Amino acid sequence: MRLRIALLVAALAAFLVGCGVAAPPTSAPTSAPTDTASGLAFVELAELPPEARETVELIDDGGPFPYRQDDQTFGNREKLLPKQRNGFYREYTVPTPGEDDRGARRIVAGDDDALYYTDDHYQSFRRIRR
Repeated sequence: MRLRIALLVAALAAFLVGCGVAAPPTSAPTSAPTDTASGLAFVELAELPPEARETVELIDDGGPFPYRQDDQTFGNREKLLPKQRNGFYREYTVPTPGEDDRGARRIVAGDDDALYYTDDHYQSFRRIRR
């Protein structure tokens, strides 16, 4: 009986290999480095769209900002950024070519100089690393 089971298992394994069924990975894939304070993945400033890099320059220079909503308090209602007091975060528009409104891209700056990027209107964030 054991011999029959062993032969059946071997035949099934050979069949699966012949069908191109992939074996499970032997190690877990590595993930992008994350910011320990926020738990968010990092994104290099140089990897962001040019409009985002220009927005960071405006933030560093203190403006002027192209949209009246820029440099306003970001409430963190989504609770994706580290919890802070009201007024700690400020938001800035990252223009999107071809959009006739502000689009979905933003940079949020913390009073601690941390910068966060979203390209999906606050549904997700990445911590900007300079």
